[in-house]
Amino acid sequence: MTSSDKSIYALQRFGLGARPGDLARVQGDPVGALSAEIDPRLVLISRPDLLSAAGAIDVFGDYQVERRKRRAAEPAPADSAMAANTPAPGRKGGMRREQPRAAESGDPRAIYWDEITARYEMARKASCGFGERLVWFWSNHFAVSAAKGARLRVTAGAFEREAIRPNVFGRFGDMLMAVEQHPSMVMFLDNYLSIGPKSAAGSRRGRGLNENLAREILELHTLGVNGGYKQDDVIALAKIITGWTVGEKRGAGRGTFVFNRNYHEPGAHKVLTRIYPEGGVEQGRAVLADLARHPSTARHIATKLVRHFVADDPPPDLVAMLEQAFLETDGDLAEVSRTLVAMPAAWEAPATKLRNPQEFLAAMLRATDLQLEGPQLQRLLTTLGQAPWSPGGPDGFPDTAAAWMSPSGMRGRLDVASFIARRTEATADPQILLGQILGEACSRETRSAVAAADSRAQGLAILFASPEFQRR
Repeated sequence: MTSSDKSIYALQRFGLGARPGDLARVQGDPVGALSAEIDPRLVLISRPDLLSAAGAIDVFGDYQVERRKRRAAEPAPADSAMAANTPAPGRKGGMRREQPRAAESGDPRAIYWDEITARYEMARKASCGFGERLVWFWSNHFAVSAAKGARLRVTAGAFEREAIRPNVFGRFGDMLMAVEQHPSMVMFLDNYLSIGPKSAAGSRRGRGLNENLAREILELHTLGVNGGYKQDDVIALAKIITGWTVGEKRGAGRGTFVFNRNYHEPGAHKVLTRIYPEGGVEQGRAVLADLARHPSTARHIATKLVRHFVADDPPPDLVAMLEQAFLETDGDLAEVSRTLVAMPAAWEAPATKLRNPQEFLAAMLRATDLQLEGPQLQRLLTTLGQAPWSPGGPDGFPDTAAAWMSPSGMRGRLDVASFIARRTEATADPQILLGQILGEACSRETRSAVAAADSRAQGLAILFASPEFQRR
């Protein structure tokens, strides 16, 4: 592999795509350029205007109360019908509904859009994008979905900022603990509904044990589907984490993780081969600490990382190296990340991976330095089939090329590529940009197609739709 090829791989396989000037900058030391991003400070978002999960739930709760008051004060139906047909001064038709302007309004759209904007600003400005790719990987591994309801919608971005970003280059066990005790995860997987049958509240409530969070901790977050756990382990863990819930009272921890002892199933419980004595919230934390160090967890995480970055069919030798690094360092994710980019096998696999929609959009924004706001970003990602923080289930968005190569998916990519091209044709020459972001990796066919385009916009769209741009 030539140094030019390696610089392309550094920016496409491991990063979020080249900006003009990046290929030359990275070419001297591609591994070093990626390793320089293994720095916890570089993935933190410093935006005081963004709400914490607790703050978002708090202001959203107040927003709901005010909204109910406004609806109660609205005119009677007859008056409303007449008002709806009365044009606003100076305009034809009815009054245009204003978009929310600040997250502090409590409007879930504003909070969601602010988070999307911040996420893509990080992607656009990142040196290579390796750190951001890891943030997105872990956010998808520990998936929550904003599509489940308004409270998930207002906290999904905060979940990534609070539980994922501070731990991307820390220990896996710390990330696991932060994730499972974050209000977004507790709400998404319904653990706030779970009550121990023998708990103080168990005999008085109509609800019982909910296994959702316990099952996904074992199946998706740690051991993996073939990791050696059984249904009895799911039930035991579900009992252990009863009482892990979200505060509901304003001024008393609303929107924060709380442990409700009245919901907690008392007694000792066995998970895998270990019996965990009664210990309140610490009982569950002890289980998570052991799961984080389990060999099946190391194998599961290593396989997913290699599948995400290198090949849909992960090379066993590379998986084994990452698994070993994970176990030998007690889940030090910085060392695991260094091992990934240092291994020749990670660079030698052919570029058969397909950028997923969020990566595809980020690569175009980086190439053109186009800055978009949350509503636009949401619409484009929805068109591409990957609305932010909105997977169809707790297993997250798919991570194989076949999942994104449907006819509708390809049409969406062409539509979005054309939109970006039209927005940037005045400042981006497609033939110059081609050399700046793809270099020698660009085929003769793509060069000819871009050169033969009828307009700059068409040339840019062809460039963005090319196999060399989409593959990594």
